[in-house]
Amino acid sequence: MEIMEGEQRRLRSGPGTEDSQQQPFLVRVRFSAGDPAQVIAHARTVLTRVVERTDDWPPYERWPQLLPAWFIQRCAPEPDEPFDAEAWQRQWEAMTPQQRAAAGAGPWTLSEWLHWFDPTEEGGGDDRSWWWHAGTDESGGGWVQVATDGWPFGSGSLSWLIEAGGGTDLAYGP
Repeated sequence: MEIMEGEQRRLRSGPGTEDSQQQPFLVRVRFSAGDPAQVIAHARTVLTRVVERTDDWPPYERWPQLLPAWFIQRCAPEPDEPFDAEAWQRQWEAMTPQQRAAAGAGPWTLSEWLHWFDPTEEGGGDDRSWWWHAGTDESGGGWVQVATDGWPFGSGSLSWLIEAGGGTDLAYGP
């Protein structure tokens, strides 16, 4: 609970003095955009609405009413079959790095994206809490910094969130 409260606080206002005691492994994703501040605002809005519901995870059918319409519209259509995380994991493990990069490119379906935030047994978000900080830089681009337990990490959901908000040319680094 404290972890999610910290993430909610950082989503609203960035890291505070209480965060200075932590020593997380931080990764920064840089992106281009016509309005990088708007991309960050979009990402914060979507992620805040998701993080607020981790204690009482809604069924999939409710999410289109809980998330901004622009985000729902940018997600890929849902397949006829429900998302099967185990089958997806088997396919992922069999892919080459190039195939993984192509498969991770957006747009994602809403169910695929939500899976990585879902804290229930069916989801992949039981320990996910990573928003640390975000901003713009002098080159006219933007960045989002996340706390993770190492590199590589499951960055696809973050990439899709930034891309859906209007970010392009994403690059990860310290």
